[in-house]
Amino acid sequence: MAKLQTGNGVQLKDSKSQRGTVENLAEYESSSFGSDSELNGFANTETQADKYGFIGGAQQSTGENEVIPADVLRQREAKWLDMLNSWDKWMAKKHKKVKLRCQKGIPPSLRGRAWLYLSGGKVKKEQNQGKFQELDRQPGDPKWVDVIDKDLHRQFPFHEMFVARGGHGQQDLFRVLKAYTLHRPEEGYCQAQAPIAAVLLMHMPAEDAFWGLVQICEKYLPGYYSAGLEAIQLDGEILFALLKRVSPVAHRHLKKYKIDPILYMTEWFMCAFSRTLPWASVLRVWDMFFCEGVKIIFRVGLVLLKCMLGSQEKLKAYQGQYETMELLRSIEPRYMQEAFLVQEVIELAVSERDIEKEHLSQLRRWKETHGELHCKSPPRMHGAKAIMAAEPPSRQDLKQNPTIIVEVAQTTESKKTAKKTKTEKKKDTSPPLNPYPLPTDPPLPSDNLLPSESQHLQKDTPLQGSNQSLSSAEHDTYL
Repeated sequence: MAKLQTGNGVQLKDSKSQRGTVENLAEYESSSFGSDSELNGFANTETQADKYGFIGGAQQSTGENEVIPADVLRQREAKWLDMLNSWDKWMAKKHKKVKLRCQKGIPPSLRGRAWLYLSGGKVKKEQNQGKFQELDRQPGDPKWVDVIDKDLHRQFPFHEMFVARGGHGQQDLFRVLKAYTLHRPEEGYCQAQAPIAAVLLMHMPAEDAFWGLVQICEKYLPGYYSAGLEAIQLDGEILFALLKRVSPVAHRHLKKYKIDPILYMTEWFMCAFSRTLPWASVLRVWDMFFCEGVKIIFRVGLVLLKCMLGSQEKLKAYQGQYETMELLRSIEPRYMQEAFLVQEVIELAVSERDIEKEHLSQLRRWKETHGELHCKSPPRMHGAKAIMAAEPPSRQDLKQNPTIIVEVAQTTESKKTAKKTKTEKKKDTSPPLNPYPLPTDPPLPSDNLLPSESQHLQKDTPLQGSNQSLSSAEHDTYL
């Protein structure tokens, strides 16, 4: 288990301080990772990156995470390719199966593409061709450009993609965040958007990451990054109300010492736990989040609170606000471990109906104490199915455009079929030109695939017979 950073709660004395400053999240980042000189630009060529791209820091993997056997991973990749090829049908008729596969974990080679499909970012991108390029060419509002530029080096400074000042990772991060401020000028930029965009960029190109960010900000977490942070305060009260049912002991303790939810859950929710959990757990949480929506974020928060504050025996040593906050800033690694956390989240009975019911209750209380909300947010979409139902895509919007075609030697059966076809249709049967020919790569046998998976591949995908990772056909360099 990787050593975990000891600060996962941002204390907000003034909600406005989250916007246009580098004080809250930035101070936390510098205290966790060190000074600027330690973060970016150090040239230690002997440092070995882990499988996620981290070359140090609190979220670097130590290899203690769940290891999926290669043959199982190949099977999962084949199944995901099949789903992505018929995405609308799977979402309409077999959504429970999609949900189950997201809970098991999306194969790393297809994670970026799957996230884009789940979030609806793929459809948005297809329906707005050239929009990102248009925004990218614009200079941007100097007010936001300056703040974004100051924040770049603070995002995952020990990840190989962002370690170099002015490197391609930081450049793409700047482009995505600047484009969003132009896309939603009334909302502008909030610091918590930077780690969200950075995680997306680790898995997809800048244009895809932009549309992924748009969907998170507008569909999954609407209002989270608007001025005043009213939406996050409301969700904090919802979390606290749900905690009463999940862990009465933890609820009483927090209430006793008047610890407001915004003191410990702001960074958890606004950054979708990307700065809190070990990286293997972050990815598994995001897989489920994109499929099922914000209820996954609530469940993770409830699990952590229950585990850390749910025992009277443990709380004897933390009698006070300061002591309790220190405890929540240093969550025990065993509670954040991938297998444990994912299982607890799946089993916790908190549904979108529970969240919406509590949302209406908290909204009434807010109006009684604070008046009307200053920022009117669009309705929250609870996951991929709700997003697709609200904006049904066309088959063209979901169409994949593979850039690599792998030709495989024909089997005896396929040769017979080809002969019949030749006699029936005397046409030119020369194979289509491969835009990226691979003359030096011979076809690979399918011996290592299970019989059922081999048939599945031959039937549904052009990658027949390969026992290698079925990498993304759209953006292979980002996998």
